[in-house]
Amino acid sequence: MNNGSSVERLAALLRAELEHCPPGRKLPSSRTLTARHQVSPVTVSRAIAVLTAEGLVVARPGAGVFKAVDPPTATPLGDVSWQEVALSAAPPHPAVDAGPRAADASGVLATLSAPPPEVVDLSGGYPHASLQPERALAAALARAGRRPGTWSRPPVEGLPELREWFARDIGGPSGPLGASDVLITSGGQSALTCALRALAAPGSPVLVESPTYPGTLAVARAAGLRPVPVPVDADGIRTDLLADAFAATRARLLVCQPLFHNPTGAVLSGPRRAEVLRVARRAGAFVVEDDFARRLVHAGSPVPAPPLAAEDPDGVVVHIRSLTKSSAPSLRVAALTARGPALERLRAVHAVDSLFVPRPLQETALELVGSSAWARHLRALAAALRDRRAALLAALTARLPALLPARPPQGGYHLWLRLPEGVDERAVAAGALRLGVAVTPGAAYFAAEPPAPHLRLSYVSTPGTAQLEQGVQRLARAADAWVRR
Repeated sequence: MNNGSSVERLAALLRAELEHCPPGRKLPSSRTLTARHQVSPVTVSRAIAVLTAEGLVVARPGAGVFKAVDPPTATPLGDVSWQEVALSAAPPHPAVDAGPRAADASGVLATLSAPPPEVVDLSGGYPHASLQPERALAAALARAGRRPGTWSRPPVEGLPELREWFARDIGGPSGPLGASDVLITSGGQSALTCALRALAAPGSPVLVESPTYPGTLAVARAAGLRPVPVPVDADGIRTDLLADAFAATRARLLVCQPLFHNPTGAVLSGPRRAEVLRVARRAGAFVVEDDFARRLVHAGSPVPAPPLAAEDPDGVVVHIRSLTKSSAPSLRVAALTARGPALERLRAVHAVDSLFVPRPLQETALELVGSSAWARHLRALAAALRDRRAALLAALTARLPALLPARPPQGGYHLWLRLPEGVDERAVAAGALRLGVAVTPGAAYFAAEPPAPHLRLSYVSTPGTAQLEQGVQRLARAADAWVRR
Protein backbone atom coordinates (compact mmCIF):
# COMPACT_ATOMS: atom_id res chain seq x y z
CA MET A 1 0.00 0.00 0.00
CA ASN A 2 1.42 3.39 -0.89
CA ASN A 3 1.91 6.14 1.68
CA GLY A 4 -1.02 8.22 0.47
CA SER A 5 -3.50 5.35 0.84
CA SER A 6 -2.02 4.46 4.28
CA VAL A 7 -2.72 8.01 5.49
CA GLU A 8 -6.29 7.88 4.16
CA ARG A 9 -6.86 4.46 5.74
CA LEU A 10 -5.56 5.53 9.15
CA ALA A 11 -7.54 8.79 9.06
CA ALA A 12 -10.71 6.80 8.30
CA LEU A 13 -10.07 4.46 11.23
CA LEU A 14 -9.47 7.36 13.61
CA ARG A 15 -12.65 9.13 12.41
CA ALA A 16 -14.64 6.02 13.23
CA GLU A 17 -13.08 5.84 16.70
CA LEU A 18 -13.76 9.52 17.35
CA GLU A 19 -17.49 8.99 16.75
CA HIS A 20 -17.62 6.97 19.97
CA CYS A 21 -15.48 9.34 22.07
CA PRO A 22 -16.75 12.26 24.15
CA PRO A 23 -15.47 15.75 23.27
CA GLY A 24 -12.11 16.50 24.84
CA ARG A 25 -10.99 12.85 24.96
CA LYS A 26 -7.26 12.48 24.38
CA LEU A 27 -6.15 10.31 21.47
CA PRO A 28 -3.51 7.62 21.98
CA SER A 29 0.07 8.76 21.57
CA SER A 30 1.80 8.68 18.18
CA ARG A 31 3.95 5.79 19.38
CA THR A 32 0.84 3.81 20.37
CA LEU A 33 -0.89 4.51 17.04
CA THR A 34 2.25 3.52 15.14
CA ALA A 35 2.41 0.14 16.90
CA ARG A 36 -1.34 -0.50 16.89
CA HIS A 37 -1.87 0.15 13.17
CA GLN A 38 1.55 -0.99 11.92
CA VAL A 39 2.30 2.27 10.12
CA SER A 40 5.18 4.73 10.15
CA PRO A 41 5.35 7.79 12.44
CA VAL A 42 5.11 9.95 9.31
CA THR A 43 1.81 8.30 8.37
CA VAL A 44 0.46 8.93 11.88
CA SER A 45 1.53 12.57 11.75
CA ARG A 46 -0.11 13.12 8.36
CA ALA A 47 -3.34 11.38 9.38
CA ILE A 48 -3.56 13.61 12.48
CA ALA A 49 -2.95 16.63 10.25
CA VAL A 50 -5.89 15.56 8.05
CA LEU A 51 -8.19 15.29 11.07
CA THR A 52 -6.96 18.65 12.40
CA ALA A 53 -7.73 20.31 9.07
CA GLU A 54 -11.23 18.81 9.21
CA GLY A 55 -11.75 20.31 12.67
CA LEU A 56 -12.21 16.91 14.33
CA VAL A 57 -9.19 17.13 16.64
CA VAL A 58 -7.02 19.81 18.20
CA ALA A 59 -3.32 19.50 19.01
CA ARG A 60 -2.01 20.98 22.27
CA PRO A 61 1.80 21.23 22.31
CA GLY A 62 3.23 19.21 25.17
CA ALA A 63 -0.14 17.68 26.04
CA GLY A 64 -1.27 15.64 23.05
CA VAL A 65 -4.10 15.48 20.54
CA PHE A 66 -7.73 15.72 21.68
CA LYS A 67 -11.16 15.35 20.12
CA ALA A 68 -12.53 18.80 19.33
CA VAL A 69 -15.09 20.09 21.83
CA ASP A 70 -17.20 21.78 19.14
CA PRO A 71 -17.33 19.54 16.06
CA PRO A 72 -17.57 21.43 12.77
CA THR A 73 -21.03 22.12 11.45
CA ALA A 74 -22.00 22.44 7.83
CA THR A 75 -22.33 26.02 6.59
CA PRO A 76 -25.66 26.66 4.85
CA LEU A 77 -25.21 27.11 1.11
CA GLY A 78 -26.14 30.57 -0.08
CA ASP A 79 -27.57 31.60 -3.42
CA VAL A 80 -24.70 31.76 -5.93
CA SER A 81 -26.86 31.79 -9.05
CA TRP A 82 -26.04 35.49 -9.60
CA GLN A 83 -22.52 34.42 -10.61
CA GLU A 84 -23.83 32.85 -13.82
CA VAL A 85 -24.73 36.32 -15.08
CA ALA A 86 -21.53 37.97 -13.84
CA LEU A 87 -19.24 35.36 -15.40
CA SER A 88 -21.04 35.51 -18.73
CA ALA A 89 -21.39 39.28 -19.01
CA ALA A 90 -20.02 40.88 -22.17
CA PRO A 91 -16.80 42.92 -22.02
CA PRO A 92 -17.14 46.71 -21.95
CA HIS A 93 -16.45 47.17 -25.68
CA PRO A 94 -17.04 44.89 -28.69
CA ALA A 95 -13.45 45.45 -29.86
CA VAL A 96 -12.14 43.34 -27.00
CA ASP A 97 -14.71 40.57 -27.27
CA ALA A 98 -12.51 37.49 -27.57
CA GLY A 99 -15.33 34.98 -27.18
CA PRO A 100 -16.67 33.11 -24.16
CA ARG A 101 -15.00 34.00 -20.88
CA ALA A 102 -14.27 30.47 -19.79
CA ALA A 103 -11.27 28.30 -19.00
CA ASP A 104 -11.55 24.56 -19.63
CA ALA A 105 -9.00 22.79 -17.43
CA SER A 106 -10.45 19.28 -17.88
CA GLY A 107 -7.53 18.08 -20.00
CA VAL A 108 -5.01 19.33 -17.45
CA LEU A 109 -6.92 18.05 -14.44
CA ALA A 110 -7.10 14.59 -16.00
CA THR A 111 -3.34 14.22 -15.53
CA LEU A 112 -3.40 15.74 -12.03
CA SER A 113 -6.21 13.73 -10.49
CA ALA A 114 -4.96 10.60 -8.76
CA PRO A 115 -7.30 7.60 -9.22
CA PRO A 116 -8.21 5.39 -6.24
CA PRO A 117 -5.44 3.02 -5.07
CA GLU A 118 -7.12 0.00 -6.64
CA VAL A 119 -7.08 1.61 -10.11
CA VAL A 120 -4.00 1.18 -12.33
CA ASP A 121 -2.99 4.69 -13.40
CA LEU A 122 -2.15 4.83 -17.11
CA SER A 123 -3.20 8.47 -17.44
CA GLY A 124 -0.94 10.34 -15.01
CA GLY A 125 1.41 13.06 -16.12
CA TYR A 126 3.98 12.90 -13.32
CA PRO A 127 6.51 10.24 -12.30
CA HIS A 128 5.66 7.78 -9.56
CA ALA A 129 7.54 8.26 -6.29
CA SER A 130 9.74 5.29 -7.20
CA LEU A 131 11.07 7.28 -10.17
CA GLN A 132 11.77 10.44 -8.18
CA PRO A 133 15.20 11.28 -6.68
CA GLU A 134 13.74 11.63 -3.20
CA ARG A 135 17.02 11.25 -1.31
CA ALA A 136 18.82 13.66 -3.60
CA LEU A 137 15.96 16.15 -3.28
CA ALA A 138 15.95 15.87 0.51
CA ALA A 139 19.70 16.44 0.63
CA ALA A 140 19.45 19.37 -1.78
CA LEU A 141 16.66 20.92 0.28
CA ALA A 142 18.69 20.54 3.48
CA ARG A 143 21.75 22.16 1.90
CA ALA A 144 19.62 24.93 0.43
CA GLY A 145 18.10 25.65 3.84
CA ARG A 146 21.56 26.31 5.25
CA ARG A 147 22.51 28.82 2.55
CA PRO A 148 22.69 32.43 3.78
CA GLY A 149 19.77 34.46 2.47
CA THR A 150 17.69 31.46 1.44
CA TRP A 151 14.51 33.02 2.82
CA SER A 152 15.13 36.49 1.44
CA ARG A 153 13.57 37.85 -1.73
CA PRO A 154 15.30 36.65 -4.91
CA PRO A 155 15.69 38.74 -8.07
CA VAL A 156 12.48 38.86 -10.11
CA GLU A 157 14.26 37.14 -12.99
CA GLY A 158 15.59 34.35 -10.76
CA LEU A 159 18.88 33.47 -9.10
CA PRO A 160 21.81 34.39 -11.39
CA GLU A 161 23.53 31.02 -10.87
CA LEU A 162 20.36 29.10 -11.78
CA ARG A 163 19.77 31.27 -14.84
CA GLU A 164 23.34 30.63 -15.94
CA TRP A 165 22.88 26.88 -15.52
CA PHE A 166 19.71 26.88 -17.62
CA ALA A 167 21.39 29.00 -20.32
CA ARG A 168 24.17 26.42 -20.69
CA ASP A 169 21.75 23.50 -20.43
CA ILE A 170 19.53 24.85 -23.22
CA GLY A 171 21.94 26.58 -25.58
CA GLY A 172 25.14 24.66 -24.93
CA PRO A 173 28.43 25.99 -23.51
CA SER A 174 29.05 28.29 -26.49
CA GLY A 175 25.44 28.72 -27.62
CA PRO A 176 23.47 31.89 -28.25
CA LEU A 177 21.95 32.11 -24.75
CA GLY A 178 23.32 33.80 -21.67
CA ALA A 179 21.98 34.15 -18.14
CA SER A 180 20.45 37.50 -19.09
CA ASP A 181 18.20 35.71 -21.60
CA VAL A 182 16.60 33.47 -18.94
CA LEU A 183 13.65 33.95 -16.60
CA ILE A 184 12.96 31.44 -13.81
CA THR A 185 9.27 30.47 -13.58
CA SER A 186 7.13 28.21 -11.41
CA GLY A 187 7.14 25.21 -13.72
CA GLY A 188 6.52 24.75 -17.41
CA GLN A 189 2.79 25.49 -17.26
CA SER A 190 3.49 28.88 -15.68
CA ALA A 191 6.09 29.60 -18.37
CA LEU A 192 3.62 28.63 -21.09
CA THR A 193 0.96 30.89 -19.60
CA CYS A 194 3.40 33.78 -19.40
CA ALA A 195 4.55 33.31 -23.00
CA LEU A 196 1.08 33.18 -24.53
CA ARG A 197 -0.21 36.14 -22.53
CA ALA A 198 2.85 38.24 -23.31
CA LEU A 199 3.26 37.49 -27.00
CA ALA A 200 -0.32 37.49 -28.33
CA ALA A 201 -3.20 39.91 -27.85
CA PRO A 202 -6.64 38.63 -26.78
CA GLY A 203 -8.69 37.59 -29.77
CA SER A 204 -5.71 36.78 -31.99
CA PRO A 205 -4.94 33.35 -33.47
CA VAL A 206 -2.19 31.09 -32.16
CA LEU A 207 -0.99 28.09 -34.16
CA VAL A 208 -0.80 24.80 -32.25
CA GLU A 209 0.08 21.27 -33.20
CA SER A 210 -2.77 18.85 -33.81
CA PRO A 211 -2.98 16.92 -31.60
CA THR A 212 -1.33 18.94 -28.84
CA TYR A 213 -0.86 19.10 -25.09
CA PRO A 214 -4.27 20.02 -23.54
CA GLY A 215 -2.55 22.52 -21.24
CA THR A 216 -1.60 24.58 -24.29
CA LEU A 217 -5.22 24.74 -25.43
CA ALA A 218 -6.38 25.61 -21.91
CA VAL A 219 -3.86 28.44 -21.57
CA ALA A 220 -4.64 29.84 -25.01
CA ARG A 221 -8.38 29.88 -24.46
CA ALA A 222 -8.11 31.30 -20.96
CA ALA A 223 -6.03 34.15 -22.43
CA GLY A 224 -8.72 34.83 -25.03
CA LEU A 225 -6.66 33.44 -27.91
CA ARG A 226 -7.97 31.33 -30.80
CA PRO A 227 -6.04 28.04 -31.23
CA VAL A 228 -5.62 27.07 -34.90
CA PRO A 229 -4.51 23.44 -35.42
CA VAL A 230 -1.65 22.37 -37.70
CA PRO A 231 -1.46 18.57 -38.17
CA VAL A 232 1.42 16.45 -36.85
CA ASP A 233 2.69 13.24 -38.45
CA ALA A 234 5.52 10.82 -37.59
CA ASP A 235 8.14 13.52 -38.36
CA GLY A 236 6.54 16.29 -36.32
CA ILE A 237 4.52 19.29 -37.36
CA ARG A 238 3.60 19.43 -41.07
CA THR A 239 5.68 22.37 -42.27
CA ASP A 240 3.93 22.48 -45.65
CA LEU A 241 0.67 23.17 -43.82
CA LEU A 242 2.38 25.46 -41.33
CA ALA A 243 3.22 28.01 -44.02
CA ASP A 244 -0.39 27.92 -45.23
CA ALA A 245 -1.68 28.40 -41.67
CA PHE A 246 0.52 31.46 -41.09
CA ALA A 247 -0.62 32.94 -44.40
CA ALA A 248 -4.32 32.24 -43.80
CA THR A 249 -4.49 33.45 -40.19
CA ARG A 250 -1.67 36.03 -40.03
CA ALA A 251 -0.81 34.52 -36.67
CA ARG A 252 2.33 35.72 -34.93
CA LEU A 253 2.76 32.76 -32.59
CA LEU A 254 3.33 29.01 -32.89
CA VAL A 255 3.49 26.64 -29.90
CA CYS A 256 5.22 23.31 -30.55
CA GLN A 257 6.96 20.37 -28.87
CA PRO A 258 9.74 19.27 -31.26
CA LEU A 259 11.07 16.51 -28.98
CA PHE A 260 8.92 13.50 -27.98
CA HIS A 261 5.75 15.41 -28.69
CA ASN A 262 2.83 15.02 -26.30
CA PRO A 263 0.80 12.98 -27.13
CA THR A 264 2.20 11.36 -30.31
CA GLY A 265 5.84 11.00 -29.21
CA ALA A 266 7.00 12.36 -32.59
CA VAL A 267 10.41 14.01 -32.98
CA LEU A 268 10.69 16.91 -35.41
CA SER A 269 12.87 15.74 -38.32
CA GLY A 270 16.05 17.55 -39.36
CA PRO A 271 14.68 19.16 -42.54
CA ARG A 272 11.53 20.28 -40.74
CA ARG A 273 13.53 21.86 -37.90
CA ALA A 274 15.11 24.31 -40.30
CA GLU A 275 11.82 24.83 -42.12
CA VAL A 276 9.91 25.72 -38.93
CA LEU A 277 12.40 28.51 -38.21
CA ARG A 278 12.41 29.70 -41.82
CA VAL A 279 8.61 29.81 -42.06
CA ALA A 280 8.28 31.57 -38.70
CA ARG A 281 10.89 34.20 -39.61
CA ARG A 282 9.14 34.86 -42.91
CA ALA A 283 5.80 35.28 -41.08
CA GLY A 284 7.36 37.55 -38.45
CA ALA A 285 6.21 35.12 -35.77
CA PHE A 286 7.53 33.67 -32.53
CA VAL A 287 7.97 29.95 -31.94
CA VAL A 288 7.29 28.85 -28.36
CA GLU A 289 9.33 25.67 -27.95
CA ASP A 290 8.00 23.52 -25.11
CA ASP A 291 10.98 21.24 -24.41
CA PHE A 292 9.33 19.29 -21.60
CA ALA A 293 10.92 15.89 -22.46
CA ARG A 294 14.58 16.84 -22.88
CA ARG A 295 15.57 14.80 -19.79
CA LEU A 296 13.24 11.88 -20.61
CA VAL A 297 15.35 10.19 -23.31
CA HIS A 298 15.29 6.40 -22.91
CA ALA A 299 18.50 4.49 -22.24
CA GLY A 300 20.07 3.23 -25.44
CA SER A 301 18.30 5.79 -27.64
CA PRO A 302 20.16 8.16 -29.99
CA VAL A 303 21.20 11.53 -28.59
CA PRO A 304 18.45 13.95 -29.61
CA ALA A 305 19.08 17.04 -31.70
CA PRO A 306 19.65 20.25 -29.75
CA PRO A 307 16.64 22.47 -29.08
CA LEU A 308 15.55 24.95 -31.73
CA ALA A 309 16.63 27.73 -29.38
CA ALA A 310 20.25 26.59 -29.67
CA GLU A 311 20.14 27.24 -33.43
CA ASP A 312 18.32 30.57 -33.33
CA PRO A 313 20.42 33.75 -33.02
CA ASP A 314 17.54 36.06 -33.98
CA GLY A 315 15.15 35.69 -31.06
CA VAL A 316 12.49 33.76 -33.00
CA VAL A 317 12.36 30.93 -30.45
CA VAL A 318 10.99 31.40 -26.94
CA HIS A 319 12.12 28.29 -25.10
CA ILE A 320 10.59 26.49 -22.09
CA ARG A 321 12.66 23.99 -20.08
CA SER A 322 11.31 22.51 -16.84
CA LEU A 323 12.88 20.35 -14.15
CA THR A 324 9.55 18.99 -12.93
CA LYS A 325 9.00 15.97 -15.20
CA SER A 326 12.50 14.62 -14.63
CA SER A 327 12.50 15.17 -10.86
CA ALA A 328 9.29 15.52 -8.86
CA PRO A 329 5.89 17.22 -9.24
CA SER A 330 6.55 19.74 -6.49
CA LEU A 331 9.91 20.92 -7.82
CA ARG A 332 8.12 23.50 -9.91
CA VAL A 333 11.12 25.28 -11.40
CA ALA A 334 11.48 26.06 -15.10
CA ALA A 335 13.28 28.42 -17.44
CA LEU A 336 11.71 30.71 -20.02
CA THR A 337 14.22 32.09 -22.50
CA ALA A 338 13.90 34.89 -25.05
CA ARG A 339 15.99 37.58 -26.68
CA GLY A 340 15.30 41.20 -27.56
CA PRO A 341 12.20 43.23 -26.61
CA ALA A 342 10.18 40.02 -26.15
CA LEU A 343 12.18 39.27 -23.02
CA GLU A 344 11.11 42.53 -21.39
CA ARG A 345 7.48 41.80 -22.23
CA LEU A 346 7.80 38.32 -20.70
CA ARG A 347 9.54 39.72 -17.64
CA ALA A 348 6.76 42.22 -17.05
CA VAL A 349 3.97 39.64 -17.35
CA HIS A 350 5.87 37.18 -15.16
CA ALA A 351 6.35 39.83 -12.45
CA VAL A 352 2.69 40.86 -12.53
CA ASP A 353 1.46 37.26 -12.36
CA SER A 354 3.74 35.78 -9.71
CA LEU A 355 6.28 38.41 -8.54
CA PHE A 356 9.01 35.74 -8.30
CA VAL A 357 9.63 32.04 -7.70
CA PRO A 358 10.26 31.30 -4.00
CA ARG A 359 13.97 31.41 -3.30
CA PRO A 360 14.13 28.17 -1.26
CA LEU A 361 12.78 26.30 -4.28
CA GLN A 362 15.34 27.91 -6.59
CA GLU A 363 18.17 27.19 -4.15
CA THR A 364 17.03 23.55 -3.90
CA ALA A 365 16.96 23.21 -7.69
CA LEU A 366 20.45 24.70 -7.91
CA GLU A 367 21.77 22.30 -5.28
CA LEU A 368 20.13 19.35 -7.04
CA VAL A 369 21.42 19.95 -10.58
CA GLY A 370 24.88 20.74 -9.26
CA SER A 371 25.21 17.44 -7.40
CA SER A 372 26.62 14.14 -8.64
CA ALA A 373 23.31 12.56 -7.59
CA TRP A 374 21.54 14.41 -10.41
CA ALA A 375 23.54 12.66 -13.13
CA ARG A 376 23.01 9.28 -11.43
CA HIS A 377 19.29 9.92 -11.20
CA LEU A 378 19.01 10.82 -14.89
CA ARG A 379 20.78 7.58 -15.86
CA ALA A 380 18.47 5.54 -13.63
CA LEU A 381 15.42 7.37 -14.97
CA ALA A 382 16.46 6.73 -18.58
CA ALA A 383 16.80 2.99 -17.88
CA ALA A 384 13.48 2.85 -16.02
CA LEU A 385 11.64 4.65 -18.83
CA ARG A 386 13.12 2.23 -21.38
CA ASP A 387 12.04 -0.78 -19.33
CA ARG A 388 8.55 0.59 -18.74
CA ARG A 389 8.04 1.37 -22.42
CA ALA A 390 9.18 -2.16 -23.31
CA ALA A 391 6.80 -3.69 -20.75
CA LEU A 392 3.85 -1.67 -22.01
CA LEU A 393 4.60 -2.52 -25.65
CA ALA A 394 4.96 -6.21 -24.78
CA ALA A 395 1.61 -6.18 -22.98
CA LEU A 396 -0.06 -4.46 -25.94
CA THR A 397 1.51 -6.96 -28.34
CA ALA A 398 0.02 -9.81 -26.34
CA ARG A 399 -3.41 -8.30 -25.65
CA LEU A 400 -4.14 -5.51 -28.17
CA PRO A 401 -1.74 -5.92 -31.10
CA ALA A 402 -4.01 -3.95 -33.44
CA LEU A 403 -3.35 -0.82 -31.38
CA LEU A 404 0.46 -0.92 -31.42
CA PRO A 405 1.97 2.37 -32.62
CA ALA A 406 3.94 2.10 -35.87
CA ARG A 407 6.92 3.98 -34.45
CA PRO A 408 7.15 3.75 -30.64
CA PRO A 409 8.87 6.84 -29.20
CA GLN A 410 12.38 6.60 -27.77
CA GLY A 411 11.72 9.19 -25.12
CA GLY A 412 8.93 10.64 -23.05
CA TYR A 413 6.49 8.62 -20.99
CA HIS A 414 3.41 7.85 -23.07
CA LEU A 415 2.04 5.96 -26.08
CA TRP A 416 -0.57 7.32 -28.50
CA LEU A 417 -2.96 4.61 -29.68
CA ARG A 418 -5.25 5.07 -32.65
CA LEU A 419 -8.50 3.15 -32.28
CA PRO A 420 -10.46 1.69 -35.20
CA GLU A 421 -12.94 3.95 -36.94
CA GLY A 422 -16.29 4.11 -35.23
CA VAL A 423 -14.94 3.27 -31.78
CA ASP A 424 -16.26 5.48 -29.00
CA GLU A 425 -13.05 6.40 -27.16
CA ARG A 426 -14.92 7.81 -24.18
CA ALA A 427 -16.94 4.62 -23.82
CA VAL A 428 -13.74 2.56 -23.92
CA ALA A 429 -12.09 4.81 -21.29
CA ALA A 430 -15.19 4.68 -19.07
CA GLY A 431 -15.38 0.90 -19.38
CA ALA A 432 -11.68 0.62 -18.57
CA LEU A 433 -12.11 2.71 -15.44
CA ARG A 434 -14.94 0.46 -14.27
CA LEU A 435 -12.56 -2.47 -14.67
CA GLY A 436 -9.80 -0.73 -12.70
CA VAL A 437 -7.52 1.09 -15.15
CA ALA A 438 -7.42 4.81 -15.97
CA VAL A 439 -6.58 5.84 -19.55
CA THR A 440 -7.01 9.17 -21.34
CA PRO A 441 -9.39 9.67 -24.28
CA GLY A 442 -7.81 11.54 -27.18
CA ALA A 443 -10.43 14.24 -27.84
CA ALA A 444 -8.94 16.68 -25.30
CA TYR A 445 -5.73 16.85 -27.36
CA PHE A 446 -7.40 18.40 -30.42
CA ALA A 447 -8.24 22.06 -30.96
CA ALA A 448 -10.94 21.09 -33.48
CA GLU A 449 -12.87 17.91 -34.28
CA PRO A 450 -10.61 14.83 -33.88
CA PRO A 451 -9.90 13.02 -37.18
CA ALA A 452 -10.03 9.63 -35.43
CA PRO A 453 -10.54 8.11 -31.96
CA HIS A 454 -7.42 7.75 -29.80
CA LEU A 455 -6.25 6.79 -26.33
CA ARG A 456 -3.15 8.01 -24.56
CA LEU A 457 -1.39 5.60 -22.20
CA SER A 458 1.16 6.87 -19.70
CA TYR A 459 3.69 4.54 -18.11
CA VAL A 460 5.26 6.67 -15.36
CA SER A 461 2.54 6.80 -12.72
CA THR A 462 2.52 3.14 -11.66
CA PRO A 463 4.80 1.61 -9.00
CA GLY A 464 6.38 -0.75 -11.57
CA THR A 465 6.05 -2.78 -14.75
CA ALA A 466 3.76 -5.40 -13.22
CA GLN A 467 1.01 -2.81 -12.88
CA LEU A 468 1.48 -1.80 -16.53
CA GLU A 469 0.81 -5.38 -17.64
CA GLN A 470 -2.18 -5.60 -15.33
CA GLY A 471 -3.53 -2.32 -16.68
CA VAL A 472 -3.34 -3.50 -20.30
CA GLN A 473 -5.15 -6.70 -19.36
CA ARG A 474 -8.01 -4.64 -17.93
CA LEU A 475 -7.97 -2.27 -20.90
CA ALA A 476 -8.18 -5.23 -23.30
CA ARG A 477 -11.29 -6.47 -21.53
CA ALA A 478 -12.87 -3.03 -21.80
CA ALA A 479 -11.91 -2.61 -25.46
CA ASP A 480 -12.73 -6.16 -26.51
CA ALA A 481 -16.19 -5.36 -27.81
CA TRP A 482 -14.84 -2.48 -29.93
CA VAL A 483 -11.34 -3.43 -31.06
CA ARG A 484 -11.73 -7.15 -31.79
CA ARG A 485 -15.00 -7.07 -33.69
